[in-house]
Amino acid sequence: MNARPDRLIGNWLLIICAMMFGMVAGGGHARTIGAGFIIQQWRPLTGIIPPLTHAAWLHMFNLYRQTAQFRLLRPSMTLAQFQALFMPMFIDRDWGRLMALVFALPLVWFWWRGRLSNRLALWLLALFAAGAGEATMGWLMTYQGMFGVLHPSPLYLAPHFVLAMLIFTAMLWTALTIRNPEFPIIIGHSGLRTLLSVSIGLLIATIGLGALVAATGAIHVYNTFPLMDGHALPPHAFKLRPLWLNLFANQATVQFDHRVLATITAIIVVVAAVQGLRAPLGPKPRQDWSSCNIYWA
Repeated sequence: MNARPDRLIGNWLLIICAMMFGMVAGGGHARTIGAGFIIQQWRPLTGIIPPLTHAAWLHMFNLYRQTAQFRLLRPSMTLAQFQALFMPMFIDRDWGRLMALVFALPLVWFWWRGRLSNRLALWLLALFAAGAGEATMGWLMTYQGMFGVLHPSPLYLAPHFVLAMLIFTAMLWTALTIRNPEFPIIIGHSGLRTLLSVSIGLLIATIGLGALVAATGAIHVYNTFPLMDGHALPPHAFKLRPLWLNLFANQATVQFDHRVLATITAIIVVVAAVQGLRAPLGPKPRQDWSSCNIYWA
């Protein structure tokens, strides 16, 4: 990383973080309204303009009409309905293209001007490559629609979302570290450090299971808490064979797993927060806590 504070570089990366957050929100909206399979064409460089003529719209519509989702679930869809679903997904893709430009062009400029160390530049290139992999995963998920799949697979959706959160976390950490590379050293408090590490891991796992709940349509299976219609463990939680399939495809089991993990996560996070507030860390670590720049000796 750069040895001295650089607010310009840090702010640029924070802008990328904001765009990533928008990308996640936009992609989630597009898939929530059922637009995940609506665009059966991927042109990363040339597909920046939506269909402009009636013939172009019919071409895109006809590609979607070849999917099993259209034939079995939406056979009466009109061109106007297709266009209404097309645009949110298209905007999400174009937002990703814009984000790539906002990331790549300044990266090249700052590196050429010596504003970035080679180590930091290579790290940012690795994050850019992870973002490209994220986009490719999204296309492969969409492309499944051409092969009889009716909805995007949970085995694609959940990792797709978790990878986005990991990239966002790494980018945010990098941005804050560049803005404030001088960090206080904390001696001891190994228990607090463990709690914080466990909290981060649990939050990421809970996010992943939440995406799995959404992907499998398990959100409204049981609407009572903490019991599930009077049961601690939902009936038929292990009805699928092989047994491991229940963790990914059984709606009741997926919802149960998410509830349990979310409850554990909430408890651990609260305990970590209370212990952190009570620990004699001194004013400097508390001031720098939001910048993630803490070194535990």
